[in-house]
This record gives sequence, C-alpha cells and structure tokens, in this order.
Amino acid sequence: MAWFPILLVIHIALAVALLAPSVVLPFLLRRTTSPRASSPALTGLLIRLQGSWSVVVALGLGLTGAGLLVILGTELLSQPWLVVALALYSTNLLVAVFVSRPNLRRLVGIGQSGDAEAWRQRARRQRYVAYGMAAATGVIGLLMSAKPALW
Repeated sequence: MAWFPILLVIHIALAVALLAPSVVLPFLLRRTTSPRASSPALTGLLIRLQGSWSVVVALGLGLTGAGLLVILGTELLSQPWLVVALALYSTNLLVAVFVSRPNLRRLVGIGQSGDAEAWRQRARRQRYVAYGMAAATGVIGLLMSAKPALW
C-alpha cells in the first residue's frame, strides 16, 4: 500500500485545520449589533479548533510532515519553492498564534461585554490580519501547484 497519498491528504487537512480558525473566524464573528455569530455550529467548531485542539493538530502536522520527509527524502528541501512555501507557512502560523488568536479571544470578550464600537474597530483590524493570512495561504497554494524555479 502506498502511504504517500494518505499521509499527504492528512498533512494538508491538518495544515488547513491549524490555520482555518484564524482566517475564517474574523468573518464569521462579523456582526452589526448582535454579539452572536452568524453560524453558531461552525463558529463553535472553529473556536474549539483554535483553542484546545490546536496543540493536537500541530503535533499531528509535525508528525505527518516528518513522515513525508522520510518517504520523499530530504532532497525535497533543496527545492526553492518548497523552502519559500514553508517559510510563508511558518510566518502564517506565528501570526496565527501570537497575533490572531489573542485578538480573537479579546474580540469575543468585548462582544460579551456589549461595547459595540470597540468590537467593530477590533473586528475590522482582525479581518485585515485575516486578509493577509489568506493571501499568504493563496501564495503557498500557488507555489505548491506551480513549483516554480525561484533561484
């Protein structure tokens, strides 16, 4: 049985699961006057993913990444497109952990306290962060699909 396709699908799913809450939650939590989210079931899932499940997802991502390197060999890391994609992904993860996640927690807290104007301002800033993260994710997808010769 070929393990590569299975491991690759699991790895991609875990990578998406690790970043999706930071990119999608700012838009799901968008509101005008009500502190409730537009899709409670999906919002709850993404909040749990970003909370306690993120460590498990990150460990799984690391293990599947190591497994892919074992299967494909370390010469894959000599590919410039992959090095750039991994650097972008690492940057995206750092932004998710140190910027997006704490801001989303504060955003939910403000939504419960009822300060609508502060909530709108913080939500707008958080959406700009999510736009940047989504753009970086798009560049990663482009690099993974096109595999350009960068240098």
